[in-house]
Amino acid sequence: MPLTKDEIRSLLSDIENERVERTISTDNTKKMSEAICAFANDIRNTKKPGYFIIGADDNGKLDGQTFTDEQLRSYAGLRNAGTILPPPALMVYKETFPDGEVAIIEVQPSEDTPVRYKGVIWIRIGARKAEANTEEERILTERGQVHSSSFDGRPCREATIDDIDIDLFKNEYLPKAVSPTTLAKDKRSVTQQLASLRLFDTRFNCPTFAGILLLGHDPQYFIPGAYIQYVKFAGKTRATKVLKENRFKGNLIFMLKELEYFIKYSIENKRPEFVSVLREEPRINYPWEAIRELAMNAVMHRAYNGNNSPIKFYEYSDRIEIDNPGNLYGKVNLENFPNETDYRNPNIAEIMLNLGYVNRFGSGVNTVSTLLEENGSVPAEFLLGDYTTFKVVVQNADVIENGTDGTDKTPEIVVHTTESGTDGTDKSEFGTDSGTDKISREDAILNLMRNNKRISIKEISVQLNIPRRTLFRIIDTLKTSNRIKRVGSEKSGTWEVIE
Repeated sequence: MPLTKDEIRSLLSDIENERVERTISTDNTKKMSEAICAFANDIRNTKKPGYFIIGADDNGKLDGQTFTDEQLRSYAGLRNAGTILPPPALMVYKETFPDGEVAIIEVQPSEDTPVRYKGVIWIRIGARKAEANTEEERILTERGQVHSSSFDGRPCREATIDDIDIDLFKNEYLPKAVSPTTLAKDKRSVTQQLASLRLFDTRFNCPTFAGILLLGHDPQYFIPGAYIQYVKFAGKTRATKVLKENRFKGNLIFMLKELEYFIKYSIENKRPEFVSVLREEPRINYPWEAIRELAMNAVMHRAYNGNNSPIKFYEYSDRIEIDNPGNLYGKVNLENFPNETDYRNPNIAEIMLNLGYVNRFGSGVNTVSTLLEENGSVPAEFLLGDYTTFKVVVQNADVIENGTDGTDKTPEIVVHTTESGTDGTDKSEFGTDSGTDKISREDAILNLMRNNKRISIKEISVQLNIPRRTLFRIIDTLKTSNRIKRVGSEKSGTWEVIE
């Protein structure tokens, strides 16, 4: 529950309160992030929230500021920016007083400690914050192990330190997860370093499942389904000939590198497409960044616990399907997907962000939507009817064109609660090249040209949401059939519709 006005006034006047920090700076995200990190770590284990109050000086006096909704959203966005790991629970709101407004970032104590900001652990010592020393980091690490509830944070008690690649940890992962300044003065043992990153459990003297997945010599020995099965089929169903098959396995550092390289150089295909007498544009089947984002999200969000099924990455002649064990998790449901975020594997999510495979949390689906739109592809389908799996389907833009029925095809996320339409059946809802569709598009273009003889190709593309390469082809057809002609130059001329 948000604080009341009386509670806020009380906190503003309590200068020595260790659960409060104040500032008049509205854009010092470094200071805000360090405070969020310190409150989330709750080194004294008060189990009470901390409050970062913006719009008041160190003495608790308001300075007459006001706050927009955009500012409040930017403060809330610090949680998923990827610089505070693992992301803490926080709430942002404002309150208005006669002498000004205050924005409040309320931070709940984290059970998944230690929490770091850019690789540094911050804590509260009385009314000030400071970097944690070795002993304080040990306390936070042990507390986090006790409270760990996610599968990836649990001890893999069948494994030992010999089952993980220590050199890989030191050379590849540690420098990306911890700041250089902190590493320079780090005198701890390797097991302590691993434990502080939730990769080792000191209570049982064994790696966690996250540690096995990230650094294991043979992760699939302990988690048999932790791999990706890629199959390329000649046709639209699994009954057709298999053209290519691959299995991506091993630890995450090696597997994700191989997967990214494969998607970039084996999935995306470009070919030149004629759009006018003097013009060609590349035709792309799948933007590789979109497929990469979906594959990485599958690795991050899949259910590893008690499921020996791999992630299925199937490429058909007309589409790609990625199917991973485990459906929507936690707070995420059919009504709020993809705007809500929750993590089945918070430690895997942190690992992938540190390795650079995720830019920030909670933006993957929207990123895919944008990339597909820019490519002229149809929206991705998310098939969520089977509660045991999460399936996404991306249509091959080289086979099915976007926006072929003249209707608005603005970017959207298509969510189905059934499995229909993914087995090679008719996909006509995405548009076809039928005569009716072509006529409706052509008539719409002709109407725009009648109303505005100087309308540009870009304006037509935006208004009708037709990809420009498709639009060039339609206009060439209209010219050839003597329905329109261009008067003057391409840059400053006009359209003439021939009735």
